[in-house]
Amino acid sequence: MTQAVPAVVAESLTRVFGDFVAVDRVSFEVATGEIFGFLGPNGAGKTTTIKMLAGLLLPSSGRGSVAGFDIATQSDEIKRNIGYMSQLFSLYGDLTVAENIAFFSGMYSLPRLRRAERRDWALEVAGLAGQADRITRDLPLGFKQRLALGCAVLHEPSVLFLDEPTSGVDPLSRRRFWELIDTLTEAGTTVFVSTHYMEEAEYCDRLALMNRGKLIALDTPARLRANVREPLLELQTNDGPKTVEALRDLPGVLEAAMFGRAVHVAVTDRTRAERSIRSRLTERGLLLQSLQEVAPSLEDTFVAEVRAAGGAPVD
Repeated sequence: MTQAVPAVVAESLTRVFGDFVAVDRVSFEVATGEIFGFLGPNGAGKTTTIKMLAGLLLPSSGRGSVAGFDIATQSDEIKRNIGYMSQLFSLYGDLTVAENIAFFSGMYSLPRLRRAERRDWALEVAGLAGQADRITRDLPLGFKQRLALGCAVLHEPSVLFLDEPTSGVDPLSRRRFWELIDTLTEAGTTVFVSTHYMEEAEYCDRLALMNRGKLIALDTPARLRANVREPLLELQTNDGPKTVEALRDLPGVLEAAMFGRAVHVAVTDRTRAERSIRSRLTERGLLLQSLQEVAPSLEDTFVAEVRAAGGAPVD
């Protein structure tokens, strides 16, 4: 049985700007039909990596391929065979909805006999059927987002790159957006998406975590969570923010942060930490209502991996 060729390949992919190494020898493969998530703090190298893979930026060294095309020598072929959507949605605000669809149809050289069919499809998935004459800048953000996605896949590309596409969009619109992504992947599209929303990361088949230009972890969401070794305590107190402040410099505490109304505290040793936490909270006049060890969320996992890799870049 012949093994399927990966939709995306990166081998020691590197990009340097002067003395700054934005992407440092990053290697991974993305299977056909996979939803591949890209996570990392600001400045981690996510967007630069995506631009290299999308044929928008040449690598300084290393190699890669997308949909079977070489990113260094076949960038034009890549651009014709992928969809790309950035967090700015890539739409023209002064054009109508129909004019935006027509523009992208032409840009992707969509056969004229198919343009009406694909226009109607894009209007339907965007929730804009019957509203083709609306000016795009006047649309609510969620509609712009779905319209931009529809425009990015008018030509039915085999690989779709989404660079933080739901930034600033409300939760309901994000959910509808991901329903569209599921529909695309069921039809065989490979989706490569960067996001900083942890609930979105859970939808991905696998996640790559970037920090300071390096790939620091790569696995399924469940396996990444299972790899966290430090005990994680969840505290309920009468003042969460003051609890975080009180515990951050406590010996044995690796991280203390708000998690909803609770406080999550990563520690080196549970027994010692419990004693010192109780003592510190009493010293600060804070009331401890409950304390228990919990399984790490994906957000906890992300923080732990970044901490182990030296911490996030400082602006």
